[in-house]
Amino acid sequence: MAQKDVGNKVPIYKLKETKEVMEFYDEWGLNNKYDKDMEEWNYTGPKETAEVFARYQKNKNIKIYDAGCGTGLVGLELKKYGFSEFYGADLSQKLLDLVPSNLYKKLDKVDLNKPISEREDDYDSLMCVGTFTFGHVKPPALDEFIRITKNKGLICFTINEGIHEEYGFDKKIQELTKENKWKKLEFFKSDYIASKDVNAWLGLYEVTK
Repeated sequence: MAQKDVGNKVPIYKLKETKEVMEFYDEWGLNNKYDKDMEEWNYTGPKETAEVFARYQKNKNIKIYDAGCGTGLVGLELKKYGFSEFYGADLSQKLLDLVPSNLYKKLDKVDLNKPISEREDDYDSLMCVGTFTFGHVKPPALDEFIRITKNKGLICFTINEGIHEEYGFDKKIQELTKENKWKKLEFFKSDYIASKDVNAWLGLYEVTK
C-alpha cells in the first residue's frame, strides 16, 4: 500500500492509536469539514455499498445497524432506496452530532473494538462503511456483527485495501466462512475515495449461523 502514499493523501491513515484518531475526528468535524472533504474527495463508499445492499435486500422495513455511522452518509444513501429504520453507532461524538436529525432511530457512542451492548439477533442487517481502515476497527468486530445480526441477515462492509491483509481481515473472513457463520454474496474492489486513488474491498455476506 505504501506505493500509493495514502498517508499524505488522507492524513488520518497515518494514525495508529484510537486516541489520536478520535482527536483527529473531533477537529475534522468542526464546521462540517468532514462532510465537505468527503464530497470534495469523491468518497463513493456509502453510495456503492447502499447500491449493492439494495440490490439484494428487497424488504425496506428492516432494522439496520450502521456500525461506524460517522455523520450519517450511509443512512442518507439507504434512504434513497426506501430504507428508514437505521440505528447508528460511532466512537466520535463530534461526528454523531452532525448526523441529520430524524434520520436514525437511535445514535450511540460505541467503541466497535469492544463487545457491542446490543442483543443477539437484534438486527435484520448491518452496514459498516469506512470503519475498517488504518487505526480504526479490527477484524474481531466481525464476530460481534454476526452475533447481533439475525440468521439470513446481510452484513455489508468496506475494508481499506491497505489493511486487508496487514490487519488480518483476509484470514478472519476465511475463518468465518469456513465455520459457516456467513456466506459470500459479493466481494470486489471498489473505488472508495476515487480522487485520492484509495480503494477498498466491498463485501456483502449473508449470515448463516
